[in-house]
Amino acid sequence: MREQIEGSQAVAKTVARCRPEVIAAYPITPQTHIVEALSRQVKTGELAPCEFVNVESEFAALSVMIGASATGARTYTATASQGLLFMAEALYNASGLGLPIVMTVANRAIGAPINIWNDHSDAMSQRDSGWIQFFAQDNQEASDLHVQAFRIAEELSLPVMVCMDGFILTHAVEEVDLPEPEQVDAFLPAFEPRQVLDPDDPVTIGAVVGPDAFTEVRYLAHAKQMQALDRIPEVAQEFAAAFGRPSGGLLRGYRLDDAETVVVALGSVLGTISEVIDELRDEGVAIGALGITTFRPWPEQEVREALAGAQRVLVVEKAFGVGIGGIVSTDVRVSLEGLPVRVRTAIAGLGGRVITAQALRGLFEDAVADRLPLTTFLGLDTELVERELARTRERRRSGPHAENMLKDLGIVAAGHGVT
Repeated sequence: MREQIEGSQAVAKTVARCRPEVIAAYPITPQTHIVEALSRQVKTGELAPCEFVNVESEFAALSVMIGASATGARTYTATASQGLLFMAEALYNASGLGLPIVMTVANRAIGAPINIWNDHSDAMSQRDSGWIQFFAQDNQEASDLHVQAFRIAEELSLPVMVCMDGFILTHAVEEVDLPEPEQVDAFLPAFEPRQVLDPDDPVTIGAVVGPDAFTEVRYLAHAKQMQALDRIPEVAQEFAAAFGRPSGGLLRGYRLDDAETVVVALGSVLGTISEVIDELRDEGVAIGALGITTFRPWPEQEVREALAGAQRVLVVEKAFGVGIGGIVSTDVRVSLEGLPVRVRTAIAGLGGRVITAQALRGLFEDAVADRLPLTTFLGLDTELVERELARTRERRRSGPHAENMLKDLGIVAAGHGVT
């Protein structure tokens, strides 16, 4: 059923149709609308049987999910930014125990300084925690990926993150074809846990494992992610057959035939990238795009095959590794090992900075002309940075960088009262 609906509400309705039995979450912008909507459905009985647990923190939310999943319940939570970091210890516990928890991450920057707007720093910080990570390009895909996430999580007994860009998607109203409850019921079987705590057959989970078996335990977590590489595209094909639209999978190419330059990206920026590529194609530029839907596990071979015919690759990233640069581009380089393809990185959209079509066009033109350095910070105000660097050289007590630069820009720093 098609609706003009906010992205958060679309995700909440879709998750409810997946019939989770236990939900726990702590409010944090910009994911709060999702769990607010789910809590209302539980309270009214629209989503039943389901227990919504009010908790005191994000760490508690995921801890409740671990306990509920271990007893055989279908579980769901959501978070963002610092909330995901607060869950870090429990994230590793959930994946190490092989618990099929599904979580929405409404991607938001990590402080300090506090920033409530979108980038991918939160999910990237936990990329090696053992969770499958999907990135949605639009709200239709965000909705669809949750149905697939429950299916994959429960088949493989692995936790899954569905990442959607905070505000850009969570608070955007657009048309979404919501799955009918009967469709979801047919696609998503009743949950049959691979492991379950039973008082009549007590076991200890998460026990101490010494050097004699720890390598093997960690390797099995990796092996299950490799199994997911095979199963994810199969589930996407089954979803397309059942719901009548393509969605999910490992990656998505756009105008890759004969493309000499390929732009690689994750998330909602792919929409603007596609529009700019169309303009350049009309002018005879051989350029295309590759959208990564599944970031973990990394589809190494599929990326290699998609990019093998390119002369150059530009990775547009909404996060970066401080002290090294690109995160996604590091994985792209691994995929292209031994191939004569030049890889460049553009860091863009940090803390919600707008990525305009005009800025992307200039970036792509520089890429095609081989004018880009290894790493570019799109729209970086170098004069502002240089003034702050000079200030720190001149005065030992130069003050906080963020507040100093805001003063240089004529902006008064203020708290938003949002965490």
